[in-house]
Amino acid sequence: MIEVRSVSQSYSRDKEILKEVDLVVREREITALVGANGAGKSTLLGVMTNLLPAKKGVVMLDGVDIRKIKTNEVAKKIAFLKQTQQLSIRITVKDLVEFGRFPHCGGRLRDEDREKVEEAIYYMKLEDLQESYLDEISGGQRQRAFIAMILAQDTPYIFLDEPLNNLDIKYSVEMMKIVTKLVEDLGKTIVVVLHDINFAAAYASHIVAMKDGQVIKEGSPKEVITPSVLNPVFDHDFHIVDHDGRSVCLYYDHE
Repeated sequence: MIEVRSVSQSYSRDKEILKEVDLVVREREITALVGANGAGKSTLLGVMTNLLPAKKGVVMLDGVDIRKIKTNEVAKKIAFLKQTQQLSIRITVKDLVEFGRFPHCGGRLRDEDREKVEEAIYYMKLEDLQESYLDEISGGQRQRAFIAMILAQDTPYIFLDEPLNNLDIKYSVEMMKIVTKLVEDLGKTIVVVLHDINFAAAYASHIVAMKDGQVIKEGSPKEVITPSVLNPVFDHDFHIVDHDGRSVCLYYDHE
């Protein structure tokens, strides 16, 4: 279990990014963080994964203060895919996926590590691309390769910061279907930052709406995807309709 207790974070005395945030991550589900730019979503992910230690409060990982757990041990439980992936070297898909095993083998792959790499490549349907260089494949294929890397890391918790960034509709839908399968097939617990509210409503079972570093509302899509919640969160008047039992946002001025 991952539990956030009264966490605050700031980059300066005058700018508080997170303000007394409390959150319990739901096991074996998809939790989506939504909110306008600057709401604190990515900062919260950084704190929850201990890449950015909290200024106040604590993050508990399986009952232990995450700051007291060795970095390598955290990496065996939490995989984090950042919004922007920057690589200074030209590598193949297989090379990238092998990086996921680093917390387990320190870069010296054993048979069990190679097996995990092969399983991740197969699961993400990258067999025909594993010897291709990342700059030779499409954006959607590249994102699948990064997901394969964190699959090879073999952690129960996966954090994704805007995984749909720069993907078109086809690959965005494909990516969210993959995320759903990670929960259904492999029992992963996933926290994902999403800009598109409709993707959150369609694929997440739990949604956390944030504004100005605070959790404004959390709950099921039906509880969060409402004008009373979203209008103040995004400072926009939403028109929401029901389609096949799901709440859908229409992004136009209906007046």
